[in-house]
Amino acid sequence: MMLGNAAVARGAYEAGVKVSAAYPGTPSTEISENIVKYKEDIYSEWSPNEKVALGVAIGASISGVRALASMKHVGLNVAGDPLYTVSYIGVNGGLVLAVADDPGIYSSQNEQDTRMVARATMVPVVEPSDSEEARVFTKRAFELSEEYDTPVILRLTTRLSHSQGFVNLEERQAVEDKPYVKNIAKHVMMPGNAIRRHPVVEARMKKMAEDAYSMDLNRVEYRDKKIGVITSGIPYQYVREALPDASVLKLGLVHPLPRKLIEEFASEVELLYVVEELEPVIEEQVKSWGIQVIGKEIFTVQGEYSANMLRTDILKEDLDLFAAEEVPARPPILCPGCPHRSTFSVLKKLKLHAAGDIGCYTLGAVAPLNVVDTTVCMGSSISTLHGMEKARGKDYIKNWVAVIGDSTFMHTGVNSLMNMVYNQGTGTVVILDNSTTGMTGHQDHAATGVTLMRDVVKAISIYDFCKSIGIDHVYEVDAFAIDELEEVVKRETARDAVSVIIAKSPCALLKSFVPKGKCEVNRESCKKCGMCLASGCPAMRKDDDGTVVIDETMCNGCGLCMSNCKFWAISLKENGNSQR
Repeated sequence: MMLGNAAVARGAYEAGVKVSAAYPGTPSTEISENIVKYKEDIYSEWSPNEKVALGVAIGASISGVRALASMKHVGLNVAGDPLYTVSYIGVNGGLVLAVADDPGIYSSQNEQDTRMVARATMVPVVEPSDSEEARVFTKRAFELSEEYDTPVILRLTTRLSHSQGFVNLEERQAVEDKPYVKNIAKHVMMPGNAIRRHPVVEARMKKMAEDAYSMDLNRVEYRDKKIGVITSGIPYQYVREALPDASVLKLGLVHPLPRKLIEEFASEVELLYVVEELEPVIEEQVKSWGIQVIGKEIFTVQGEYSANMLRTDILKEDLDLFAAEEVPARPPILCPGCPHRSTFSVLKKLKLHAAGDIGCYTLGAVAPLNVVDTTVCMGSSISTLHGMEKARGKDYIKNWVAVIGDSTFMHTGVNSLMNMVYNQGTGTVVILDNSTTGMTGHQDHAATGVTLMRDVVKAISIYDFCKSIGIDHVYEVDAFAIDELEEVVKRETARDAVSVIIAKSPCALLKSFVPKGKCEVNRESCKKCGMCLASGCPAMRKDDDGTVVIDETMCNGCGLCMSNCKFWAISLKENGNSQR
């Protein structure tokens, strides 16, 4: 049994891949975390961002080896710049992008459909429907890449990436490195060369569409011909469960579409449906060929599909399902001992607004902290603050800060900070440095000093970097030293200059993290005021009589509650001794 992501990694190994680059992002992260298990044969890295990762893979491909770049759907936006152009260039060694979409928005800021990007970039897309196909289609993607001289997108979704299935293991292919031949007309995309490559790309896509008629990635399953369904990916599983007797055209190559095969299938069935999650990519093309098909007029463009949905929408069955039980909401919260909670507590006390970014700290937007006002994309917090300052003036943003994590800062925050300095901005940037990429599962990055392959390297100093680009006011503060942090934040938000405050303390979930001990409440001293609960630590609650209780199984002794208690009712129990 393998996760879909692990099966992709296995497929890359079996395909003879030699270079893999990625930036972690749910739901794609485990691809690289499994590829590194084959480090004797594959070089793998966490790149600072997806554009860099794709650039690394492009370089490896041009040099003549098979290369993989992995990312989530919004990461493809970051990689879009090189993707549009490498589509014109083509490949030498096979080049595949594993891109994981997120129908249902389980861990993303939008629900975009990678197939739409693929159409715009003229890059083929293959889409597996289970873990075994994830392995096999990864290998086929590399073969198609080299056969048609094109990068290929392997489209995954959260449900496939994070579900398990049986996988057949095969030996690694001995793929010889392709010789590198200098070819300026193909590899240098200046306008004069690019205009000649565009017709090549169009011809390539046309040929693939024609060849797809007999391509093994696509499969026709004739059963009862009263109902026919065109589908791909995970929705194929729902179709087979809900409509076991229906005829199915299962597409593995979803761009370009095999027109002849689709026309032939449509002529054989009485009523034709297209079942695809998110955008009507297949449906619109099929309808443009004059084929009558039922699609988004009865199916949603939002979220994941299900077998029950198809039973209801196609078969019109009354499933007599029980209504969902009304249970208390369980919104996501910052972990006990999270240093972000401490920093946000200070910002809330000072009544500051925060332009937010992508990471665990986005949770600073919800109760009881309610500090983060905006979240757009990776690295956007700093440029958002800069835009506010340029629009409304220096005084307007003196009750604002930008907050960004250390990994996100290295991803694209550096560019926005350089822009603030270059364009003579003012404003306070708070870098929440917890020494990891916390939200996606504690991956390292350029400022932690450990690579994906577990090599120890010189860590980039965020402090030194900020100083090096000309910022005079850079301060590194322990995130739990709240008095010092409050003093620094008050001073810097009042300053007419760019300031950077690095609120530094390791994530409490890191394996290397050593808890300070356990906090405990002196019930006799507790005034039941609730001030210690204001930060929303999940390890704390009120007892029936109003006294605060700390769950010692959750507490790791961060001491934030001690700092917030003005009556000395909370102490730190360390090595059997209580300390205040």
